[in-house]
Parts: sequence; structure tokens; C-alpha cells
Amino acid sequence: MGSMIDFKRPDGSSCKGYVAEAGKGKPGIVVIQEWWGLNDQIKGVADRFAAAGYNALAPDLYKGRVTQKPDEANHMMSGLDFVGASDQDIAGAVKHLAAMSGKVGVMGFCLGGALTIAACARVSGIVCGVPFYGVPPGQLADPAKIKIPMQGHFANTDDWCTPQVVNDFEKAMTSGGNKPEVFRYDAAHAFANEKSPAYDAAAAKQAWERMMVFLKKHL
Repeated sequence: MGSMIDFKRPDGSSCKGYVAEAGKGKPGIVVIQEWWGLNDQIKGVADRFAAAGYNALAPDLYKGRVTQKPDEANHMMSGLDFVGASDQDIAGAVKHLAAMSGKVGVMGFCLGGALTIAACARVSGIVCGVPFYGVPPGQLADPAKIKIPMQGHFANTDDWCTPQVVNDFEKAMTSGGNKPEVFRYDAAHAFANEKSPAYDAAAAKQAWERMMVFLKKHL
């Protein structure tokens, strides 16, 4: 089990986050929340990473706010400073983990998937990224500018991060000279969240196993 900590952002202010440690010198992974906030499910993902040998840190992008209501989650996500989340909260988490881990990757789900891609395009010090069913708007991050290894996991019946959005993301990255690993599953948005009605155990297991192979290779 992990615990809540405060870590420094590049601007000198602090951000809270949930850290689950595997030990000094182990590789690091920043875990980025869904639109619900830093809830127990996301903390559980960080714990799962720690059990697998990674120091995991999930920054609290909503500053303590958590919800189970889609309308409220949409409101909080819409009000989020995406640039600040990427360039300050996630960048600070990467730097904090680097001090104990060395190599650091970033991964996230939904909102966190989009911010994973954004951070990989905007933040230095990230070795690799693994977005789940989320792609940021072009004005936040140009996938063509990403130069590090990426592995994406997306749902074929997703009306938010649609198959066309995924195709455009893959095409943009490829046009920039980077060849991402992009996996598509016959599942719905949030298929990897065991607390979601959309949870697909087989797809979630396959995605996790693919991610573990990818992270072991690059971290």
C-alpha cells in the first residue's frame, strides 16, 4: 500500500500525489487519473505497479476532488488547466520519481491517456508513454513531435476517443518518424477499469501484459 505525499512542481509550488514504492533504483512510472479524480481505483493501479517492481506516483490533478457522477467528472475535466497538469503536475511527478528511480515512464487512462500523450510531447525526462483510450487535442500536443517509444491501448466501440481519433493519432506519430505500438480492442471505453460497467477482463489482462513487456524493454 502506498501513501499521499507532496512533491515539487517546476514552478516551485507543490502538488499532492499517491506514491507506491518498489524500492530505490527501481524504474518509475507516473500514473495519470481518469476524469473521476485520484480515486481508490487509480491508487490500486499504482499499488499494482509497485508489486510488479515499479515506483509509481499518481499526481492529484483535481486537488482532492473525486466524483462518481459523469456530469461532475465532465465539469471537472473541462475546467482542468491541461497545460498546467502536463507541464507542472506531471513534470514534477517525473522529476520526483527520477530522483529515486532513474528511468521514468508515464501512463494513464481516459483523461490520463490524453495527458500521457501531451506530457510525452511537452515534458522532458520521460523515457516512454502508454496511453489508454485518450488522445489530446492538437493544440495541446502534436503527436508528430513525440520522439520516445509509445504503446497505446484503445477501444473499438469508444464514442469519446473514437477509432478515427486513434487512426489520426497513429498517422501523426508515424509522419513524425516515430512508429508507435497501437493496440485496438473489441471493447468499450474504460475497458481496463475493473470498477467500470465497461470492464472487459480479457482485454484488460491482454493490455496489462503487453504494457509490462513494453515497460520492461524501455525502463
